[in-house]
Amino acid sequence: MKPITNIDDPRYVKALSHPLRVRILAMLQERTASPSQLSEWLGATLGTTAYHVRSLHQLGLIELADETRVRGAIEHHYRAGKRPMVSEDAWSQAAPIAKQAAVGSALQMIDEYSRKSAAEGGFDRAEAHLSRTSLKLDAKGWEALNKACLKFVEQVEKIDAAAKERAQKRPHDEELGDAQVVLLAFEAERLSGKEPEKKRTRGARGARRPPRAASSRS
Repeated sequence: MKPITNIDDPRYVKALSHPLRVRILAMLQERTASPSQLSEWLGATLGTTAYHVRSLHQLGLIELADETRVRGAIEHHYRAGKRPMVSEDAWSQAAPIAKQAAVGSALQMIDEYSRKSAAEGGFDRAEAHLSRTSLKLDAKGWEALNKACLKFVEQVEKIDAAAKERAQKRPHDEELGDAQVVLLAFEAERLSGKEPEKKRTRGARGARRPPRAASSRS
C-alpha cells in the first residue's frame, strides 16, 4: 500500500478517526514497542491493539523496527514513521474533514500529555511555563502572529539541537529529560457566547435622525 504523504489523503483521516490509533502513534514516537506492550499501556485487549497496529502499518504511519522470538513465536516491534509534512499552502487547500482529523488528534495528545504530566509534577520546575493570552487582531495582526509563532518554533528546535549536542560531547553530565512545548494560535469562540450586536446611538455617524415633530399654531 502506498504510504500516506498528504493530510488530504482519505486514509489519513481514517487513521486518525479512532482515539486508540492516535495514542498508539504517540507512544511509538516515544519508543519502539510490540502490540503486547502497547495493549498493556493502553489498557486494551491484545486483539484490538494488534488490529489498530496492523492498520497503521498498512497505511505507512508506523514501521517495523525489530523482530524477537518469544516462547517459540515471533514478536514484532514497531516505531513511528514519518508523519505527513504540512505546508501553509497544503493546509489552506486541505478539506475541512482532513483538518479536523489532524487538529483533533493533536489536541487529544496535548490533553493527555499535559494532564498526565501535571499530575506527576511536570509543571513544578521553576522554568516551566503556562500562559494564555487573548488578543484582538486584524488581518495584519494575524500575519504578524503567524510569523512570531514560526520564529518561536525555530528557536525551540535550535534549543533542542544544542542540548543534544552538549549531551554527545559530555555524555556523563546531566541526563537529558523529556520536555513538551505546545504553541496554539486560533480563532477563539467565547465561552460566554457571542457578543450581542451593538445598537447604534442617536446622532452616531451614518445613523438616521428621527423626524422632527410637526408644529401647529392655534
